[in-house]
Amino acid sequence: MIAFLVGLLLCIRAGEAQWFYDPLLVYFKNDYQNQPLPPIESVRYGLHLFLRYGLNSVVSMAILFVVFRSREQLRFVGYLYVGLGFILGASFFLLYDTSGDTHKLLIFYVRRFLIQPLFLLLFIPAFYYQNKHR
Repeated sequence: MIAFLVGLLLCIRAGEAQWFYDPLLVYFKNDYQNQPLPPIESVRYGLHLFLRYGLNSVVSMAILFVVFRSREQLRFVGYLYVGLGFILGASFFLLYDTSGDTHKLLIFYVRRFLIQPLFLLLFIPAFYYQNKHR
């Protein structure tokens, strides 16, 4: 089951260019330090960004449930994903709209947390440690 779920995460990553509107994909793959940020359609980009974040979050939560079998931890992680999604989303758009070209690296990393399942890599060892020391 874990292999299947990890495969879903890989499919989301593999189809990112075809399924999601993200002009920053190409931008950050090139020499972005010497280029201005590309314009984005904020509403469209926000919807696609949160769709991708939501898909990654649901699959990540399924992986955590398969590994730890705890509804209590799953509920806690769900709240964390929602809260972190709003905080990171607001931070991304605030940085993009206000700082523009001065904080490209910060925009890159905030966006990275939204489009990649990086929280999963943090939650697995944290829950393992917590369960081991109960």
